[in-house]
Amino acid sequence: QVQLVESGGGSVQAGGSLRLSCQASRCSADNRCRCMAWFRQIPGKEREGVAAAGNEDGTTYYVDSVEGRFTISRDIAKNTMYLQMDNLKPEDSAMYYCGSDQWACLGPQRWSQIDYNYWGQGTQVTVSS
Repeated sequence: QVQLVESGGGSVQAGGSLRLSCQASRCSADNRCRCMAWFRQIPGKEREGVAAAGNEDGTTYYVDSVEGRFTISRDIAKNTMYLQMDNLKPEDSAMYYCGSDQWACLGPQRWSQIDYNYWGQGTQVTVSS
């Protein structure tokens, strides 16, 4: 069973930065962490995809609302994924989750939470105006 542990959340003022980390373990030989992504969720709303990255060719994906402000990266040797968040806005406030799956990055399903088999417990990000 894949285990994902997020860290790095906190409270910042608008315009500030945070760096989230997601430590993965037990990804196994069938590459259950081939695709890893960051999602976020606020109470009463569905979990929405933010950024995703595969582990083979370095391709990264972003939703429009964070393009140019957030940067996703992976350290394959450390089994760790990061999300550098700059120029944060109050609307970025949410619980941030990392998810992994073998195939989700291959198409638009990369933004669908149901296409990810493994999730971490989340880390809270709060941006004040």
